[in-house]
Amino acid sequence: MSLDAVLHEVRGERERQDAKWGPQAHAPATWLMILAEEVGEANQAAFEHLHPTFDKRAVTRGRRPLSEYRDELIQVAAVAVAAIEALDRESS
Repeated sequence: MSLDAVLHEVRGERERQDAKWGPQAHAPATWLMILAEEVGEANQAAFEHLHPTFDKRAVTRGRRPLSEYRDELIQVAAVAVAAIEALDRESS
């Protein structure tokens, strides 16, 4: 997939976030906590793909598809963009 296509997906996720939460203006430390939570979800998706028998929930559900890991990475990127947007709004 091309860079433009991936960035288009990130933009779409940003638009969904704004529709759900409205414009956000958090302190940098708060943005880092939000971003860390999203990275944790991506980590969990990757872990449950690689080690589906290690987690009780994963055992019943089975191996998570890498598409879920990818979806989480799009959310990570979108949150990072939201943090940059908020910082730029505050700085201007």
